[in-house]
Amino acid sequence: MSRWLLLLAFGCATPASSDTSKPIDPYAEHVTALRKRLASKGFTKIEILIEKPFVVVGDAGAAALRHDASTVKWAIDHLEADFFAVRPTKIIDIFLFRDAESYERGVKRLTGEDPDTPYGFYSKTHGGMFMNIATGGGTLVHEIVHPYVEADFPNAPPWLNEGLGSLFEQSADRDGHIVGLTNWRLEGLQHAIRDKRVPSFQALTHLSTDVFYNGDSGVNYAASRYLLYYLQERGKLRDFYHAFRAARAKDPSGYQTLVATLGAADMSAFEKQWRAYVGKLTFP
Repeated sequence: MSRWLLLLAFGCATPASSDTSKPIDPYAEHVTALRKRLASKGFTKIEILIEKPFVVVGDAGAAALRHDASTVKWAIDHLEADFFAVRPTKIIDIFLFRDAESYERGVKRLTGEDPDTPYGFYSKTHGGMFMNIATGGGTLVHEIVHPYVEADFPNAPPWLNEGLGSLFEQSADRDGHIVGLTNWRLEGLQHAIRDKRVPSFQALTHLSTDVFYNGDSGVNYAASRYLLYYLQERGKLRDFYHAFRAARAKDPSGYQTLVATLGAADMSAFEKQWRAYVGKLTFP
């Protein structure tokens, strides 16, 4: 028998490749590491689902997590369709705690700090979102906006970042598009308008991060929200966002893009019109 036939007989003619590695799934690796991390911090009853680019973690059982993860998917699909061309590049965890006690305890374990809001927050430092999901899904959608803005519109001014987040904290589908609805922030804004505490839009759009959050933040959030709500209801919000993103190098505050989008020759007159418009809105 020839040497070649001998090799065939013993199965040696086509040596098997020594490379048996498979492509690494970053989400599978992330979930494995996350489970170890959570176990090390005393979390024993948790469920995990993947909704790219997020990993959703809950302590209220599998059925509750599936329901909440469907809200995450709904928000992702609608926000990407209308606003965000770029996804977050890092995997971001969404921790959904079943009640206030679980939320406060969980945040302390995972971050080493007490939460400064009873609802929820996004932390770039800790690479995650932390929610008391018992307060509803509005905060969840709000916080999902922030890592998208971070990825899609680097260094966006706080009025735009929080305006979009707070706009969609009370949201719905309208003809296949995400829209913000009136919400609890309206009453405070109407009072601020009557008290003449609402800054001009030129001032609002130029507020620094420190002043926006540490000044009259409730008014700043609400004014930003209902300015974007007005644009939405006039069919101009998506165009404004895309135009502002394109012009951000020369218009970092967005004010000039806002004026152009509104087509307002006199912004003082427009702001008077806007205040009257807000005054007629209702919630619920």
